Amino acid sequence: MAALGWLTSRRRSATARSVLAGEASAEAARKSSQDADSQDASDQEAQFPVLGDDRAAAFFDLDNTVMQGAALFHFGRGLYKRKFFETRDLAKFAWQQAWFRLAGVEDPEHMQDARDSALSIVKGHRVAELMSIGEEIYDEYMAERIWPGTRALAQAHLDAGQRVWLVTAAPVEIATVIARRLGLTGALGTVAESIGGVYTGRLVGEPLHGPAKAEAVRALAAAEGLDLSRCAAYSDSHNDIPMLSLVGHPYAINPDAKLRKHARTYDWRLRDYRTARKAAKVGLPAAAGVGAVAGGTAAAIALHRRRR
Repeated sequence: MAALGWLTSRRRSATARSVLAGEASAEAARKSSQDADSQDASDQEAQFPVLGDDRAAAFFDLDNTVMQGAALFHFGRGLYKRKFFETRDLAKFAWQQAWFRLAGVEDPEHMQDARDSALSIVKGHRVAELMSIGEEIYDEYMAERIWPGTRALAQAHLDAGQRVWLVTAAPVEIATVIARRLGLTGALGTVAESIGGVYTGRLVGEPLHGPAKAEAVRALAAAEGLDLSRCAAYSDSHNDIPMLSLVGHPYAINPDAKLRKHARTYDWRLRDYRTARKAAKVGLPAAAGVGAVAGGTAAAIALHRRRR
């Protein structure tokens, strides 16, 4: 397996919160997938015949891998259109996204502040509301931003009878909406604690970012009986090197500079579906986890103000 020594050192550095976040995300993803199967098992069997290696699966990062831009930024646009928050809030969110992309670093204090703010605002709101809004906004802003090339790769895995999962720092509820609309098996995402369908204001573990993504994939593979050496993973970000290093078939899709360099060093496959102009814009280093949390803050502000 590629870069095994590097992966071993990263495994040692994974925090208990990363492991908890990964395991919680895997459990949520499996439950969502099982619920969908029970609702329409016959359609699932017709759409996804098991023809290939049933111990292989594919794991796709979301932002700038499957979808152009950040899913939560598009979600925020949809909320703004519905007048859930004011122009200054959208401008602040856009500025945060730009700063993180240009800096290419993750400031722990900034990330903590954004996470705490988002969690405090969504506390007491219902999960179903986020899901319902996500369905509408997917059609308005996200559907047209799916990369055709990456979508074709995912479909190839499905056509071979393999399961395909999104793996993202975005909330698992939003990620699940996107996965379902793309016809994928399910999604691994950040899990916010809820009791009786109501957010408590706490995360389970930490945002699904970096090492936590790898822990989620590891936990899901163990639960589903997958052989990671026969699985594939796709991402645009060097932050996902832990996840990519887990599988036997890692792909760098629309890679940032650090991932491109790493992929070339370890002879990973490269795919770039951007034009030269778009690559110059979206190929800047990005802190995916921070961007997702900042997006979550914008969404949380919107929900809070709608309730007031």
